[in-house]
Amino acid sequence: MPSYTEPSLEAGLVALKQGNYHTAIKHLEPLASSPGNGNASLQAQVGLVMAYARSGGVPKAIALCEHLIESNNPQVQEWATRALEHLTKQKKRDILLTSKNATGFVAFDNSSLDSPPVAAAPQQQLKQTALETNTANSPPLPASHFPGTLEAPAAPLSGLIGSVNNTQSERFSRYWRQAKRAKVWQPLGKPNLIPSRLLAVGTFMALFWMLREIVKLAMGIINQILVQLPFLEPLQLLYYDPTTALILVLVLLIAVSPWLLDRLLADFYSQRQLTKEVLHTYSREAVRVLQRTSQQKRCPLPKLRILPIAAPMILTYGNLPRTARIVVSQGLLEQLADNEIATIYALGIGQIGRWDLPVMSLVLLVTLPIYSLYRQGSVWGNNIKQGIWRWPFTVLASFAYGIWCLLTGTALLNSRLRLYHSDRTAAEITGNPNGLIRALLKITMGIAGDIAKLEHTSWQLESLNILMPVGYQQSLSLGSMAGDISFESLLMWESFNPYRRWLTINNSHPLIGDRIQGLCQIARHWHLETELHLASLQPLKVKPQSFLLQIAPWLGIPLGFVFAGLIWLTWELAFALKLLNLKWIYQDWSFVTGCLLIGFSIGTVMRINSFFPDIVSTNVQTDDQLPNLLANPSALPIDSISVCLVGKLLGRSGISNCLAQDLMLQTSTGLVKLHHISWLGQSVNPQDWIGRRITVTGWFRRGATPWIDIQTLQTQNGKTIHSLHPIWSTILAVAAQAWGAYIFLTG
Repeated sequence: MPSYTEPSLEAGLVALKQGNYHTAIKHLEPLASSPGNGNASLQAQVGLVMAYARSGGVPKAIALCEHLIESNNPQVQEWATRALEHLTKQKKRDILLTSKNATGFVAFDNSSLDSPPVAAAPQQQLKQTALETNTANSPPLPASHFPGTLEAPAAPLSGLIGSVNNTQSERFSRYWRQAKRAKVWQPLGKPNLIPSRLLAVGTFMALFWMLREIVKLAMGIINQILVQLPFLEPLQLLYYDPTTALILVLVLLIAVSPWLLDRLLADFYSQRQLTKEVLHTYSREAVRVLQRTSQQKRCPLPKLRILPIAAPMILTYGNLPRTARIVVSQGLLEQLADNEIATIYALGIGQIGRWDLPVMSLVLLVTLPIYSLYRQGSVWGNNIKQGIWRWPFTVLASFAYGIWCLLTGTALLNSRLRLYHSDRTAAEITGNPNGLIRALLKITMGIAGDIAKLEHTSWQLESLNILMPVGYQQSLSLGSMAGDISFESLLMWESFNPYRRWLTINNSHPLIGDRIQGLCQIARHWHLETELHLASLQPLKVKPQSFLLQIAPWLGIPLGFVFAGLIWLTWELAFALKLLNLKWIYQDWSFVTGCLLIGFSIGTVMRINSFFPDIVSTNVQTDDQLPNLLANPSALPIDSISVCLVGKLLGRSGISNCLAQDLMLQTSTGLVKLHHISWLGQSVNPQDWIGRRITVTGWFRRGATPWIDIQTLQTQNGKTIHSLHPIWSTILAVAAQAWGAYIFLTG
């Protein structure tokens, strides 16, 4: 039998990282069967278990685990015992799924959702996380047990495989503290529901107002076009006020939202029914939680659904407790442990019966068809080769995406605040706040892994984001860098920055750090050890001037209003003293709008130099510094840290990314969001370089979602794209100044 040297072990582990399991098996099998290789052979056997399991060779993986149980290394024995337990459970689950065929599908990649699902062989339905999460739970193993080029001091056993895993499977390589749950716990105090109910009503009113303005604008444009065309007359119906009809339509949509959403999710995303028997194979506790809470509330069990999506997610929708649906993805069931799945179902239960459930269901019902129009318009346009004929589809897709953003934006505040209550309810139902902490963090890692694997944000993640427990954008850096830096460090900013909540105003989800702080408080209230140790810090010294400069454009708006009031008093006093008569200006209150625009312009100009400082090569941060930049708890976006990062450009290609809304950089340490602004008609756009290795120069900003404002993108062959953030900011400031001055002077 051929013998392989140390590089062959490395080659096998690298092939395992890349998902080339057959190559990994080819490299690792000879080394694993060679008794003279000692610890290298043990490493190879651990890698073979993973390769066999992922390539459908579950019986071989089980046989090898049985062999590893007899190892002299106690920690390897423990790991193999747990892995064997989960592999055996999975084999039984596959038999059950095959016999019952309850859902009619198995786990699919998001990339295959547009094609009809094809049933996979039972052996290919391995629950990877059962093995990998269990691996992560193993105690630390000294590196001396496994010498070689890939060893690390005091690495956990999972690090043997985790060190070579790709971004998607990196979430399984970290060590979880596995803090305990409460056996007996006191109920938490009842929260005040009045603010949340008022917010739900306000969200409905905001959605109604936005829809009414869009409908009125569309009606006016249609009639204006009909007036200009010969032989046609405007439609009198379009001159009527749509307010009453729109309210009736929205009320009707709320009444039928559960069934309409069932149909939309089945047609667009292949949603299927999930039986209790199948759920029981993944989490027995989740079934018990559902049954117990239904009995306590004296209402039927929520209808269970499943989406064939690799990214972990859960949605709850309906209009009444009796019509509620809880939808999970296949990825969530595969990537979370039994008790963690139960806490996520409890999170969904916590949203049932609240006033915001029908409102959020209405938002999803209204926005899904519009998002589908954006998606379909992008697909049609990308199939057209001639550029001139792609423009109509580009306009259609961009317009539909803009409308989708506006309508989704009406529910941002409600989406953020309702999750705090759901976390509290989930902890109270299960007595397991630590399990919910692990579940939330694993979801962020799973979402980041899914994006890294697909190399773009899937349609499902973005369109369903408003109802998900964790936002896909907040998962990018947090979930992808968990293997390089501890969660405690990554969450310092989200837990202790004094201005953090002000910077979530345009975010769809609350900060993970704040939510985990609340769950840790519940754990301590029940005298439990916490999963994460977020040490309390002394009040951070963040200069208020920095935050005021950060919000200078928006601060200029109320200051402009104050300026308008002072001018009005001055003019009134001058008229009373018969010094000056400017009633023709200040009796027309439009001059106030001019003052607001001028205030916004002044604030923008004041911020430009600090927001876009010159990038000097001597202080540019590189890839390896990215985790440290995220961990700085006192950073603000105005700090404008100069960076030069090398990595792979990810995002959607073609028309679906014509607004550069889905641009990310995959560096050696993780993912980071990119912001780009280009000239209209630019010959080369960033989406043309998707999938290529590039160098990004720009300004890193630490906010609720970390991002980089691009200055330049450069390929390896020297081609460069410039992003014009400073120029467009200057143009915006000058335009607002000119417009405001015109209104102010002409009235």
